[in-house]
Amino acid sequence: MAQGTVQVTHTGTSRWRRRTGEYASLAAALEAAADGDVLTVAPGTYRENLVVQRAVTLRGPEGSPGSVRIAPLDGVPLTVRASAVVLDLHVEGQDAAAPALLIEEGTPELSGVRVVTRSAAGIEVRGGARPTVRRCTVDNPAGIGIAVLDGGGGVFEECEVVAAGQAGIAVRDGGHPRLERCRVHHASGSGLTATGENSALEAVGCEIYEVRGSGVQITGRATAHLTDCDVHRTTSDGVTLDTDAVLTLADCRIHDVPENAVDLRSRSVLTLTRTTVRQFGRNGLSVWDPGTRVDANQCEIFDSTGDYPAVWVSDGATAVLDSCRVHDVPDALFVLDRGSRADVVDSDLFQVRNTAVSVSDGATAQLDDCRIREAATGAWFRDHGSGGTLSNCTVDGTQTGVIVTKGADPTIERCTVDSPAEAGFYVSAGGRGTFTNCRVRGSAGYGFHVIDGCRTTLRKCRTERCARGGYEFADGAGDGPGTGPDVEDCTSDESGSLRQQPSAPEPVVQTAHQAPGGLLGSVPGPRGTGEEPAALDTRPGEPSRTSQDVLGELDALVGLESVKREVRALTDMIEVGRRRREAGLKAASVKRHLVFTGSPGTGKTTVARLYGEILASLGVLEKGHLVEVSRVDLVGEHIGSTAIRTQEAFEKARGGVLFIDEAYALSPEDSGRDFGKEAIDTLVKLMEDHRDAVVVIVAGYTAEMERFLQVNPGVASRFSRTITFSDYGPEELLRIVEQQAEEHEYRLGPGVAEALQKYFTVLPKGPAFGNGRTARQTFEAMVERHAGRVAQLAEPSTDDLTLLYAEDLPELG
Repeated sequence: MAQGTVQVTHTGTSRWRRRTGEYASLAAALEAAADGDVLTVAPGTYRENLVVQRAVTLRGPEGSPGSVRIAPLDGVPLTVRASAVVLDLHVEGQDAAAPALLIEEGTPELSGVRVVTRSAAGIEVRGGARPTVRRCTVDNPAGIGIAVLDGGGGVFEECEVVAAGQAGIAVRDGGHPRLERCRVHHASGSGLTATGENSALEAVGCEIYEVRGSGVQITGRATAHLTDCDVHRTTSDGVTLDTDAVLTLADCRIHDVPENAVDLRSRSVLTLTRTTVRQFGRNGLSVWDPGTRVDANQCEIFDSTGDYPAVWVSDGATAVLDSCRVHDVPDALFVLDRGSRADVVDSDLFQVRNTAVSVSDGATAQLDDCRIREAATGAWFRDHGSGGTLSNCTVDGTQTGVIVTKGADPTIERCTVDSPAEAGFYVSAGGRGTFTNCRVRGSAGYGFHVIDGCRTTLRKCRTERCARGGYEFADGAGDGPGTGPDVEDCTSDESGSLRQQPSAPEPVVQTAHQAPGGLLGSVPGPRGTGEEPAALDTRPGEPSRTSQDVLGELDALVGLESVKREVRALTDMIEVGRRRREAGLKAASVKRHLVFTGSPGTGKTTVARLYGEILASLGVLEKGHLVEVSRVDLVGEHIGSTAIRTQEAFEKARGGVLFIDEAYALSPEDSGRDFGKEAIDTLVKLMEDHRDAVVVIVAGYTAEMERFLQVNPGVASRFSRTITFSDYGPEELLRIVEQQAEEHEYRLGPGVAEALQKYFTVLPKGPAFGNGRTARQTFEAMVERHAGRVAQLAEPSTDDLTLLYAEDLPELG
């Protein structure tokens, strides 16, 4: 029943049927109208479910926007299935299972429409519809503001979602809208979200704010491109990417975010250009998982409001910063876990309260032509396997310029440290490192301070005006002869020659330089870390251990008994073959390429690294270094680029091991015109042409790798055997926790071992189970709960500070 009338103005020339006049209902007017007719609706409330199936113009009276209300009691108030024009209407819906305004076909134009509803969606675009929506508003506190799905598209100009009970704008199932100068705010879910393969979202000049979820969320192989957009005042992360998502941000601003400004995981790829990230409570950029990558160019990350690193790269992810600025933060860049990598070029890291660059757990960082200033520590390479290169960098106004500890082995070239308060370069606790053409000027302490007999290499270095001395080399007790730095052509403005001192003075560097909250005496972490170790840095070097030494390290790993037997059998075959050739006898040809199958966290990359070192010690490989890659490193975006990328990765691994993680991703089940096949074909040819130069190991989940080898017989024929890495059992997980406790100077109290074993027995072992990582995360959770207990004690004893009890175990959730 209408409260007004509808006037239909016929614009055609046909005289066969009278279609000009007034109608008592919208339905009657729509039935009478033909393409091109104009339906002018009188003010009033219309309780009708309208379906527009012709190219008509449906409008309210001029000068009275909002005076026409389409408000049925249920169902879809307005459905558009034609290239119609809809102007100045007010649409109200009440059906939680249906949208208020549904656009299903054609290229309609909507302008000045206001949707006030409590529906599943305020505006829904689907199918082949490509509307142009201008200056429309949606107020839907019960559902989605605007939904574009099932291949729908269109352009939304100067539209506003003023409230949404779920996402402000949601794109899925192949939807691909373009947003221009739109605003989304007061959404209970994400501001903008896109999910699903072939779903795409483009936004220009938009603003997303005051949302309770993430500002922008891209997942499930969806893509998005945002230009000149603002994301701010979110309750959750500013921008979230997950599961093969691809996002480009150009000239955007992300700020006033209490969590991570940008968080990406699971092989997602983010490109940032001229984008600013500021006032974030956790990480500015948080990058996780193998294959996940962020490329930032001319970006600025600053003004952290929390106690976390500005850029966090872990679990095998990659970050590239080119011509960026990171400042006014607790820590600038933290890179953790083997396989994780950060490449920083021509960038500035300054006004950093703790450490500018921290590399740990076997990660790699490469800094070229960078400037670090006003930080407690310039760069800290923390532990075994951690390395990379600092080349042509300057470090100014720090407590300590570069620290190398616990077996880390970076390469520092043509770097200058100016005015450190304690030392220019400090090496201790088994740290190594190669320093070439480096300079220290104006140190208030030493220039180069190497203690504990660390086997550091110094070439053509120079110190000037160092208060305590240019070089200080102090042996650690019990290190024995032949230890200490290797020094060549180094000079100082002091008189006298370089010499090793008989005893170690007090350390220059204090652990207080680490960020607050580092309970384990290592690095702070916004979430649990400890993925299986991944790639070493690719710096070539002669093997320093025999094969038996390396096999001893392999034997010391927890579990992996069948893996150890397989590697020993291979090693024995290669060793005996070498000896037969030396004796003038024929030796069987041993294929050295391997397939590793198993779940994450079972030590596949660790064993690959040791395997390469064994082959180098036997003279089979020239260097034995490990280069880890995944699909994103091999597969390009256009024809021809994949072969180039694959050749480059192979060349980097020359003389060592090329480790391809998640190799099955090169041959997806729905490959179509995927460029992964080009990578496989290139790899097979390179393995044949350079069979003695590189050992290739492909790795991944067991079922996926079996499928991969079945569909690629050319690849399968190149590999000698498959080695399966079984999941860890409760006893092995317990041993990992015991090792972690011993390393960090904790002890397990009475009954804790039994409680841990029971805990690991009942712990769900689903697809997300991390094996060794889960054990390490469990230990870290116990340490956190222990700290919560002990912090309440006025004067804790040594036992209080070191003993972990069963009550410290995390809850099973």
